[in-house]
Amino acid sequence: MNRRANIFRRVSRPQGSARLADATDSLEQIRGLDHLIRVLSTGVRRTLRPGPVKDALHGVPLGHPAHPRLNDVPMGFWISAALLDLMPGAGRASRTLVAAGLASAVPTALTGIADWSALHREQQRVGLVHAAGMATASTLYSASLVARYQGRDGAGRAFGFAGLTVLFAGGFLGGHLAFRQAAGASHADQVGHLVSLGWHDLCAADELPDGWPVHRRLGYIGLFVLRTGDDIHVLADRCSHLAGPLHQGRIVTDDNADICVICPWHGSTFRVQDGSVVHGPATARQPAFESRVTDEGTVQVRPT
Repeated sequence: MNRRANIFRRVSRPQGSARLADATDSLEQIRGLDHLIRVLSTGVRRTLRPGPVKDALHGVPLGHPAHPRLNDVPMGFWISAALLDLMPGAGRASRTLVAAGLASAVPTALTGIADWSALHREQQRVGLVHAAGMATASTLYSASLVARYQGRDGAGRAFGFAGLTVLFAGGFLGGHLAFRQAAGASHADQVGHLVSLGWHDLCAADELPDGWPVHRRLGYIGLFVLRTGDDIHVLADRCSHLAGPLHQGRIVTDDNADICVICPWHGSTFRVQDGSVVHGPATARQPAFESRVTDEGTVQVRPT
């Protein structure tokens, strides 16, 4: 009897990690931040209009979000400065690293602001606290740099270590955004894992309206289907940015006269022919399918 009871024995996680995880999760529910978030995100969207600058800040040319990559640069400089502060005779080198960290924090902050403005509300709540932490760290490092230039090396080191502590806390929230809330990750269905090789029947060709996107299902995944004349374009329907429904999006043509779809949620623009990103905030290509019509008039698709 005791052995059977042991099967259902509760496994508890360490209390410290439970409290930390619960505290981090609770940030997602702070509705008191919403008014400030609306004001700030509206201001960012009005200032940062669609175009090459906005795309560059999101990381569209890289094919990955730019902010996480840039974030490692100031953190690397400041961690290195902290190590040098523990060694004698390294004051000048440490001061240089603090200054380099502050300089690199500027483009890092700009890319973070661009990405934050196009997140959903729970992500934005955590992101706002993350940004406040990183801004506090930058302020402390600015005070550290001023103190060092004034010859107050002890105060400079103290400000630096305080900044490093806040930096780690802000970095932890950045990790929560990336790994728990999937900010920056592709939210499109990974068709390579969900769709087997070969051709699959989808629907009858004559039921597809010309020039108007529709939603169809292929097994577990939803598809964006657009017929333009004799051509049928098929993409995964969940936008790679935050899973918006592409079949509800607007159909446009880009500067090269290629047909594109604009996600109705955050304005990511994809070329329907191959799913490539034309404009962000999405950076990941939308999974695309080849299509053909059989002699019986059935549309068949397969992953590209």
